[in-house]
Amino acid sequence: MRTHDAQTLVLCALADGPLHGYAINAAVEELAGRRLGPGSLYGAVARLKAKGLVEPVEAAGRQRPVRLTEEGRAALAREAKSMVRVTGHLFEAATPDEVAYLDRVAATDVAHAYKRVMLDALGARPGERALDLGCGPGTDLGLLADAVTPAGSVIGLDVSPDMAERARRRTADRPAVAVLTGDVHALPLADGSVDRAWTDRVLQHAADPARALAEARRVLRPGGRLVMAEPDWDSLAVDHPDLETSRAYTRHITDRIVRNGVLGRQLPRLAEESGFDVPAVTPMASVFRDARAADRVLGFQRNTERAVAAGYLSADAARPWLDHLASGPFLATLTLYVVVAEVPGGRTADGDAGRANAESGAQSARAS
Repeated sequence: MRTHDAQTLVLCALADGPLHGYAINAAVEELAGRRLGPGSLYGAVARLKAKGLVEPVEAAGRQRPVRLTEEGRAALAREAKSMVRVTGHLFEAATPDEVAYLDRVAATDVAHAYKRVMLDALGARPGERALDLGCGPGTDLGLLADAVTPAGSVIGLDVSPDMAERARRRTADRPAVAVLTGDVHALPLADGSVDRAWTDRVLQHAADPARALAEARRVLRPGGRLVMAEPDWDSLAVDHPDLETSRAYTRHITDRIVRNGVLGRQLPRLAEESGFDVPAVTPMASVFRDARAADRVLGFQRNTERAVAAGYLSADAARPWLDHLASGPFLATLTLYVVVAEVPGGRTADGDAGRANAESGAQSARAS
């Protein structure tokens, strides 16, 4: 970690009041996800004292707390303001509402393109039962309901009661759609009760993607199909003359922002390990040429601020990086993988028996 980054972290840690060395490092860990080494911590404190940005306060026993001086508070405020000096008019500073964010991503040309690929790969037929794992506010439930027609049924599932309720309201005019509150790691559905399953950018946030895949396999019938779309955040490439800063930004997204940052590339292996066959993997490159449009998906300013606080970027590097993105020719790319997974086997000779099993499962789900 570079010295300037350590000093910035110490200043942030002291923003709420005086702290001693151990407490400073605990606050740094909360901010950045890791502690400073003793040399980095005490070296940063010593440099800040020399600059007049922190000062000691009355000792409590063996502890030696320090606090921000007025100059230190002013320096911390300048750091925050500098992050929006040029970019404030272009990039979002606040985290958007979750539903608004999901809706805006779904409305992009990029999302329309890969969702068409997903829908074609799903191959849902009239009369089948489809499951949307992590349906959010119901963005894709209409697509699935159209695919299976009123003769079929769609189950949407989301762990958030608020999201599930929003999805119910959005699909209130579709009697074939039922929405459940539940966990992808423990699906409230019977074994072999689903024909087709779909999950879009959900497993990257799951606590245990392998367990979620095992649950999907359990509820799918023999011959049933699961179609997944997940990004590989390690593939995020942002063009900038300072290549190392762009790489550090991507590392921060992969390491700190997204729980399973490289899941896109891992999905085929994890699906096979869960007992699926994987007949198709389709990489899809998202290409952004407009900085504002990219920011609405990638959140450059807020994530750059987090990267500085976490020590991946220095504030001195972050400022010109953001300025260039806001003012220069822009290009960013990200690869998303559409993975098709199938349960080995197929329909029994008695297709009516399989259909009866699915219908029984649908009634059970609606009663849950």
